Formats: sequence, structure tokens, C-alpha cells
Amino acid sequence: MNIRKIHHVAYRCKDAKQTVEWYGKHLGMGFVLAIAEDAVPSTKAPDPYMHIFLDAGAGNVLAFFELPNSPEMGKDPNTPDWVQHIALEVDSVAELKATKARLEAAGIPVVGLTDHTLFKSIYFFDPNGHRLELAANTATPEMLKKLDEVKWDMINEWAQTRRAPKHAAWMHEKAFAE
Repeated sequence: MNIRKIHHVAYRCKDAKQTVEWYGKHLGMGFVLAIAEDAVPSTKAPDPYMHIFLDAGAGNVLAFFELPNSPEMGKDPNTPDWVQHIALEVDSVAELKATKARLEAAGIPVVGLTDHTLFKSIYFFDPNGHRLELAANTATPEMLKKLDEVKWDMINEWAQTRRAPKHAAWMHEKAFAE
């Protein structure tokens, strides 16, 4: 088997129309498609829903379900908020900074510009409470090569110790010459 790409990633939303409009207005994501049913296709359980699909660029699709008959949506309470997020790539750090300014001007609180060495990013929430990250790549080929060379050592050490391996500590020490 050969996975070609992610077909779509789906999350829940509170209001499908509001979600389509918000992602279009603030992130420029086009509304691709809507599917509505009165029953779940896979199980045939009666449960009406609206399923919307948004263009996340380069053939990627971000989808949402509005489920009016289900209990209010929530997050995994055992996972920190900073872990639960959707990350989308933008073309440049300049575009990242411009988007941050536009979001803040629209009253949307933004965290960052955060420097992850390989990329810079900003964080904010959509109207459904999903944390979003916009990221602009800044890695050099040398950085990526260096990380590729230690990935198996890192995962194997982690599997044994459950402690952060230090093979790529240079990323956080800024010791790597850019």
C-alpha cells in the first residue's frame, strides 16, 4: 500500500456556516463542499449532521461536522491545550507577521511569533475553540539533514527512557550556525 496524501482531516464545529465564513474571512480558505445527511453513512444511526470541507491549499482539505443532536463539544481533558491544535503552513515569515496583525486587528488574540528553529509560528483559536497554528518554514537543508541523521537514535532512546533525548538540543540552544 502507498498512502498518497491526507484526504481530509475532520473536526467538530459549533456552527457550520459561521465556521465556513470565519475560515474564509481570516485564513482565506475556500469553501469546497457541504454534505448533509439524516443518518451516519457507516453505521446508519439516525443522527443528522452537516459536513463541510475547506481548502487548506495544495490539495489538503480541512473538514468539520456540525452535530446538532449531540452533547456540547469539548476537548480531551487529559491532554494539554497546547498539544491539541491544527497547524497550517504559510509561505513566509512576512506573511505570518501580516496575518498576525490582521487577526489582532479583528480582535482575535494571537500568541507568538514563536521561534521553533525549523519554523516560526503564531497561535490563536477559531470560533469553535480549536487552537490553530500558522507556521512558516525557516529550516536550512543542513538543519534537516542533521535532524534526519539522529531521528532513530532519538525515538529509540525516548522509547527506553521517556526522557527528552539531547541529540537535537542545538535547536533550542541556538548553537547551530544558520
